[in-house]
Amino acid sequence: MRYVEPLYRPPSEANSYILQATIGCSHNKCVYCDMYRSKEFRVRDLGESLEDLREASRRAGHAVDKIFVADGDALILEMDHWRAILETARAGFARLRQVSCYATATNVLEKTPEQLAELRELGLNMLYIGPESGDDPTLKRIVKGADFAAHVEAAEKAHAAGMKISVIALLGVGGTERSQEHAEATADLVTAMDPEYFAALTTSVVPGTPLVRMQKKGFFHLPSVTRMLEELRIIVDRARPSGAVFRTNHASNHLALGGRLPDDREAICAAIDGALSGEVALRPEWMRGL
Repeated sequence: MRYVEPLYRPPSEANSYILQATIGCSHNKCVYCDMYRSKEFRVRDLGESLEDLREASRRAGHAVDKIFVADGDALILEMDHWRAILETARAGFARLRQVSCYATATNVLEKTPEQLAELRELGLNMLYIGPESGDDPTLKRIVKGADFAAHVEAAEKAHAAGMKISVIALLGVGGTERSQEHAEATADLVTAMDPEYFAALTTSVVPGTPLVRMQKKGFFHLPSVTRMLEELRIIVDRARPSGAVFRTNHASNHLALGGRLPDDREAICAAIDGALSGEVALRPEWMRGL
């Protein structure tokens, strides 16, 4: 398969076939993110994408049951691209049960309800949306491109089309300055978006990102590990999704947890309390990554 590196996908897509239908991220302004800074955003030639799909079908069509469409916000693709990709995927992978992609709130809101319903009918059934925070001042400072209300509207629109969503939050991204507000508002956003899946990652100040310059100028102070675990506990204890699979299994995290919310809330909070008291070991720094 042909890929323009670096290539990223969610942890839950580890066994998926990755189709790189876009290169980079159309927004690419989030101050903490370096995933696509080496790339200029473009839509890949549709013919190339379909060639790769057909080649993957020839090689592993019998085995592939999930496809992740990359890069950073592939939902931005026009409908003619999506139709061709989803129809080719459905024809080439007999066991296909899920097609997913990263999406921004803006991506979702730019599609009409009818377009989203059509995409769902053709097989796009999961969107990964990373608001990172529910705190509007934090969202503005990290240049996320959408506020609390826009993320809620996007989630409602995706759900109305029959799609599942996975929401991603970022511990520490509010800095020490807005740590409490970030944690509480993020929990409220998870409640309002009501995702089927919810994951928390941990902020790293990555060389080459605007967050480094903000830190050097004193505009951002990364919370301590202890404080970021406290943020996680606030989020888990306060969030009220109707039924979400919860994970902190991303390599960036100090503590790997899993369960369902609300069913496993008490057990998850107890595990976080154990980590805060030193009874539960944290992931060593050398094992953490992006």
